[in-house]
Amino acid sequence: MRHGFAGPLKALTMALLLMSSVESLMAQQPFPYWNRNTQLLPWRMTPAITGIRHVDLDGDGDPDIIRAFINDSIPLIWIDDDDDMKRGDREGDTDNDCLLVDRNRDGIFAGPHDFTIDWCDQDGDGKADVQLINNNAGTKVRNYYDWSADYMYVFDDDKDGIMHYVDWNRIMMQAWEHSGHANFYKDYSGNSTFLKMHGSTFRIGDLRYNWEVPFIFYDADKDGFTDWAIRLLDSPVFRDPKDSTKHGFDKESPETDILFTKRIDYAAVTWDLDKDNGPGNEFDFDMSILFKGKGFGYDDQPHPLRNWKGLAAANEFMYDKRWRELDVLYYPDRDTAYSMIFKKGDWQECRLVFDEDDDCNRWERVEFYDPRDPFIIGTEKGGLDHNKQADAAGDRGEFDLDNSGKGQLYIGAFDGRIHLYGAEWGAWRIDQLAYSFQGFGGNYERWGRDRLQRQPDRFATVRYEDSDNNGYIDVIEYDLDGDKKFEDRVSLKALGISDRQPLYHTAEKGYASHGELFAEVAGRMWKNAETAVRVAAQEKIDTFWYNFYKRPMSMHQRYEFGYWLAFYIYQDLRHQARLEQDASKLKRIDKAYYSGQWEQLLHKKEK
Repeated sequence: MRHGFAGPLKALTMALLLMSSVESLMAQQPFPYWNRNTQLLPWRMTPAITGIRHVDLDGDGDPDIIRAFINDSIPLIWIDDDDDMKRGDREGDTDNDCLLVDRNRDGIFAGPHDFTIDWCDQDGDGKADVQLINNNAGTKVRNYYDWSADYMYVFDDDKDGIMHYVDWNRIMMQAWEHSGHANFYKDYSGNSTFLKMHGSTFRIGDLRYNWEVPFIFYDADKDGFTDWAIRLLDSPVFRDPKDSTKHGFDKESPETDILFTKRIDYAAVTWDLDKDNGPGNEFDFDMSILFKGKGFGYDDQPHPLRNWKGLAAANEFMYDKRWRELDVLYYPDRDTAYSMIFKKGDWQECRLVFDEDDDCNRWERVEFYDPRDPFIIGTEKGGLDHNKQADAAGDRGEFDLDNSGKGQLYIGAFDGRIHLYGAEWGAWRIDQLAYSFQGFGGNYERWGRDRLQRQPDRFATVRYEDSDNNGYIDVIEYDLDGDKKFEDRVSLKALGISDRQPLYHTAEKGYASHGELFAEVAGRMWKNAETAVRVAAQEKIDTFWYNFYKRPMSMHQRYEFGYWLAFYIYQDLRHQARLEQDASKLKRIDKAYYSGQWEQLLHKKEK
């Protein structure tokens, strides 16, 4: 084997010296651990391990490793990296030790199908700051991600002690399990950072780099809940089975089939704009922006791994020990990542998604729509929700496929909403009932690989277009009956309305400014709705029927209810004008609504 893997003969020798038969080492415990294979959450590794053997590697009289078995017959090794293990200890500690689990019982540790956790206290306060999980899969050479494997660091930036979540009955990391709607057991809340690749360590060429580099969660107001997040990706190069040396792969090292490019080619930012994340509603992101393209390099962003290397003598037990020998990891820092996206990134595409029905409870973002058919629905079928993690309906996506707008935003006068400057087109699938609920489903084998939500048979669709390519939407089409045909089309040009609006320079704004932008949007939306009610009263249109929308109880409801209240009144006014066969009145209504100037419809005495 290559790249620092223990040789086959050496590994076999160590296994023979340090491992007796399962039968001779195991001793039945008189009292089995109370939470082994119950229906309760298996939070911890079973402490009643069997066949315990202490080994002194450095000859100083105290043990350096514990060899034993868990779950009846699975071999493990605890490595005492901070030299505080004592005779009589049944397990290592979780501040600076390392746990190797030979999950497939083949006598090899940190190898195929094995599970490893390493903790590190970098600042000497007696608590782990870093936790690494290596969840290895098989040796089959792949030319894509191995979704059954994980190489993942968690950094405890807010010192809450919460890191990975492991199901110890299955000895498997479960990153998506949660309490309630979205209180995830893994540390996605508050200030946290992680690096992750779906691949076994022995398949990765340079372990200093990663795929998600990093995923960063920000708690701006320090209340323990995440306010916004950034996801950066370095899409790796995989070994070409037709040309094993292509892209710099070493034909003498067939175990390695993943190389990282050292460039970020995907950058996503998401925000809780209405600041309603809290107990029972831990993740309720409202808007996400995505950049894709050539991106930027990050090999100038070293992060030293202090106090990481641990007990070198124990590394010889491992099939792949390279991760134990690292002294640095490369990834953009949490304090500079946002500015690097805008200042360093060479992007060829930008997308926006907005959670209009406010049902997103995902930990990572409002999931992006794809620039595909607005009417086709279903996972990987070629529609807006082609992405299996996207909401089937209820979100609004906009697509700037040449990144001409550089991620800038504006408030559209025609609907009062935040829009993506430079977007050629976009679409909104209306889901007023949040019938198609965006939970955490999509990619998780334990619960089935299909999307965990109901897909509506029919849905209303609004399509947006920038017909003159000036960066602003100027055409809006409606399919409100769900027959996949647009029955109404509005052109701002035809109404004599300018589509241009002041730009919001996203790159120069922080989280607080994004919240202020949404507060402005919600305020405008509600003010328009109140004026619309006055117009309706003037025109003898009874708005009793819409009283539900007249009592918003939150910022998001002022935004959502304000939109719907004004929209229903607008449509009622249009209907009345058609009954009266008053074409000029109909145009005045359209112009007032799409310019965001409802007061134009008020009689002078009402203004």
